[in-house]
Amino acid sequence: MKYIDEFRDGALAQQLAARLAAEAEPRREYRFMEFCGGHTHAISRYGVADLLPANVRMIHGPGCPVCVLPIGRVDLAIRLALEHGVTLCTYGDTLRVPASDQLSLLKAKARGADIRMVYSAADALKLAQAQPERQLVFLAIGFETTTPPTALVVREAARLGLTNFSVLCCHVLTPPAIRHILDAAGDEAQATAAIDGFVGPAHVSIVIGSDPYARFAAAYRKPVVIAGFEPLDVLQAILMLVRQINDGRAEVENEFTRAVTPAGNLHAQALMDEVFALRESFEWRGLGELPLSALRLSDRYAAFDAERRFALHYTPVADHKLCECGAILRGIKRPQDCRIFGTVCTPESPVGSCMVSSEGACAAHYTYGRFRDAGARAA
Repeated sequence: MKYIDEFRDGALAQQLAARLAAEAEPRREYRFMEFCGGHTHAISRYGVADLLPANVRMIHGPGCPVCVLPIGRVDLAIRLALEHGVTLCTYGDTLRVPASDQLSLLKAKARGADIRMVYSAADALKLAQAQPERQLVFLAIGFETTTPPTALVVREAARLGLTNFSVLCCHVLTPPAIRHILDAAGDEAQATAAIDGFVGPAHVSIVIGSDPYARFAAAYRKPVVIAGFEPLDVLQAILMLVRQINDGRAEVENEFTRAVTPAGNLHAQALMDEVFALRESFEWRGLGELPLSALRLSDRYAAFDAERRFALHYTPVADHKLCECGAILRGIKRPQDCRIFGTVCTPESPVGSCMVSSEGACAAHYTYGRFRDAGARAA
């Protein structure tokens, strides 16, 4: 396929790997975090890590929206469906995220709750229009990538005057999570991985642009290279990071120039600013409460806020004792460091959210053969 196969060329990948081997200084350690789960998926799927020098290490970040959704938020959605009798719609992976009392949205559906998978926020709006006698709630998750579509349907619901449609908003923001990772490095209470630079997210950056990362490069002296999701994108971004470290630079560079601009999508940003407002704080799985890191519906669209409409109150819930998702999302552990990875916890029977989504680190490692690490460790 044009413009896809070109970025999966094995010969070019070997050339990039050779450049990395030549330019990575043997006496130096390079630790780069791929923030986005899409990059984690690509690295596992295409064996990118196997092409890197031994002193260049990739660290998984918290950039999987399903993975960072805390148990308490899933509990709110289940409560809406079971106790308030709403029709609850959300994306497919979200249905399988483990919640309290050994439940998930999928298991709540088996108990009789009206819970439906949709492919888009627009699908949820159409369903609300088709059944005006029932309250419909769209459980909205995701980073800045999926936020504009939610904003569009909220604005459309307001235009149509719908009274049976609302949104349980769990949209989170990328920059505050990056700031937390950098601030918490070395903090014993909430430790995150010590890193030398970031592979910046692709789809998020299409929306917000490359400019927002400049503050991290300047204030923390950490280079950021925004990369596409193909294997050659990732390898080129890692090479660009190695070169920045070698040169003593800390800049924002854009490998994904075919889609990302400095300012991003201004129309999408204006739409988000109209429909949403910042939450004072929001709990992220693994990262804890982060200030100004998530969105709620603005006062102008408060009538479509499910938390207000149904007087919901959020209660934090601790993760499963054996699950290491929190540590994996902070970059201080790898999937194979978890005692139940690939044994008790599998994609078919996930214990933690990192094994649910295909973008989750655990699911990526398991799906693309990294589960062999678990067997080798056990032996």
